[in-house]
Amino acid sequence: MTTTIRRWVETDTGHRVPNHSSKCAHLHGHRYRFEAEISGELVGDLEAPDVGMVLDFGDVSRILTEEIHDVVDHAFLVQDTDVEGRAACEAMGPSHRTVVLPFPPTAEHLAAWAYARVAKALEATYGDRLHLDALHVRETPKSWATYRP
Repeated sequence: MTTTIRRWVETDTGHRVPNHSSKCAHLHGHRYRFEAEISGELVGDLEAPDVGMVLDFGDVSRILTEEIHDVVDHAFLVQDTDVEGRAACEAMGPSHRTVVLPFPPTAEHLAAWAYARVAKALEATYGDRLHLDALHVRETPKSWATYRP
């Protein structure tokens, strides 16, 4: 029997979507929520500290913190080809946290980016015992994107 768990982490992150026809082309920020949906068999070893769990929520939190939160929280996401956005970040000085991405920093792209990072971390630690079913990104309370391979 497979069971699915979910855990999320929130970040305060800035971005802009270059070439957007509306206000998202401007520098702005969001309170993002990155939510991982993980499935697997329950740990059955009665001596294991995580018996009866798919994965300890604290372990999920650690992975989300290391792979997403600590990378993008209080940072500005900018596409590598966004000349104006990169110039604005450079004007803020060397202490400004900028994450340069090879794609426009839309919720859809961020969901795929975060999925790849979390899936790699899960596989490195747990092998094929667990499966990352989806990575959801909430950009606003009414706007979500989900990546499923």
